[in-house]
Amino acid sequence: MMFALIMGSSGDIGNEVAKKLAQDGCSLYIHYNKNKSRIDDLLSELQSLYPNQDFIPVQFDMDQGEVSNLLDQLFQVDAVVFAQGNTYYKLLTDIDESEVSSLINIHIKTPILILKNIQDKLAKSGHGRVVFIGSIYGKVGSAMEVVYSTVKGAINTFADAYSKEVASLGISVNVIAPGAVATKMNNEFSKEDLQSIKDEIPANRLAQPQEIANFVSYIVNSESNYLTGQTIYFAGGWLL
Repeated sequence: MMFALIMGSSGDIGNEVAKKLAQDGCSLYIHYNKNKSRIDDLLSELQSLYPNQDFIPVQFDMDQGEVSNLLDQLFQVDAVVFAQGNTYYKLLTDIDESEVSSLINIHIKTPILILKNIQDKLAKSGHGRVVFIGSIYGKVGSAMEVVYSTVKGAINTFADAYSKEVASLGISVNVIAPGAVATKMNNEFSKEDLQSIKDEIPANRLAQPQEIANFVSYIVNSESNYLTGQTIYFAGGWLL
């Protein structure tokens, strides 16, 4: 049975990824930092639906935590999905140094250190999987999210480079880079602002978290063996 580590399972995309991979037959490490109540609800649902699979909650602070504290909670790991994330809507001149560090730690530094330490586990099955949830802003950049755009672009480059090191081990490394997605992160925007974004998207709507999860499911499946080192833009034609 495949074990997948879902970083950021308390977020809208991570939550749907966990549900989809559980439906596919995976056992899961379900990561969270602070939103334990949502994880408790997710665990209850998955344990009821799939009693023959294992669902293990994993608490870890991607910003300030020691990676060893996460590694101590992991045994078999065949796939890891990095769906965690945060952003700050500020001009570059207004962003604090601590916020810059937080974005770098959560999106880049900590995932790199995690992969450095679990590579042997991912290689064991011969079809290990690494999937990052990136962003269209890693390609085009966004005003008011300069540092966020920077770290998302770095993810794309990391996946391209790292995939070349581990392809011979059977490990694939890919990025799914959504455009605008209907998540709670967008709640701070007004209906008018969201409609303005929809009007710019050729598909005329936001992506749904379930659609991202379906794409992750395909990449995690062993049938996607030949797909690696790619950043796949899932944006309804927006900004492409």
